[in-house]
Amino acid sequence: MPSPTVADYMIRNVQTVSPDMTVRQVREKIIKSSFHGFPIVENDYLLGYVTAKELLRFIDRPDAKIREVMSRGTLCAIPSMSIDDATRVLFRYGLRNLPVVNEEKKIVGIISNIDIVRSQIEKSRPAKVMSVKNLLEQQNGIRLKISNQEVPIKDLIPTQKEVHMDELIGRQYEIKRGLNEPLIVIKRRNGYLVVDGHHRIMAARKMGLETFNAIVLEPNDMNIRLGLEKTAEKWGLRTLDDVKIIEGARHPFMEVTTMLLPQEQANGLNERLIEDAKAQNPNH
Repeated sequence: MPSPTVADYMIRNVQTVSPDMTVRQVREKIIKSSFHGFPIVENDYLLGYVTAKELLRFIDRPDAKIREVMSRGTLCAIPSMSIDDATRVLFRYGLRNLPVVNEEKKIVGIISNIDIVRSQIEKSRPAKVMSVKNLLEQQNGIRLKISNQEVPIKDLIPTQKEVHMDELIGRQYEIKRGLNEPLIVIKRRNGYLVVDGHHRIMAARKMGLETFNAIVLEPNDMNIRLGLEKTAEKWGLRTLDDVKIIEGARHPFMEVTTMLLPQEQANGLNERLIEDAKAQNPNH
């Protein structure tokens, strides 16, 4: 399997600034965004990169054009560069973002720390799948074939009784940002038993998606009833409609993550995610 490249993970709809914008204009654009800086682009050519930190040097020159104060050139990547090499550049030079250019040095995308994290999450999938596969085979005396498919959301059978609303909002944001973390499901005669990914799939369902990418484990004997299957039946879980959505309480990992924040600020995190998602995906 070929190594993932920058092209697989870069954001293609890049927000940029013009060298003819003033220091004040770029400063306001950074303040109104969730970014720490922008590529400087003219006629699609990448000229440099300006950050909030650099603008502080010219706080007494608010009307100066960016082309007058900018540093020429910037580190960059190309679409065919491996994700591992892009990670090294970001880490080595303490960068948050790395513009991506084509052979003509025109900007075609940007790769960020967020995209690197996304690639690492997806990279961890194979080990998790093999762990689930080995456990199920040992427990049930079966063999499982692995495939990657788009599965109909309506055919999914849950094995988890409840999900948290705050985490659903977070997962919707991740899906809109392109975090393509597949489900792990087991093929059954009446659908697909969900082993991993309940928050993901409930978020996708709320977004109106009809299918979702999944790693499908298919038993060589479809007549063997699995322990997960028995548990789902015991809890009355037949479709995703049977999963309870908990509102007003945080997902356990969000409880830990926000424990030092004031209550009002912690409660506002999801609202910020929704606003960011709308800004990045105006058609959704």
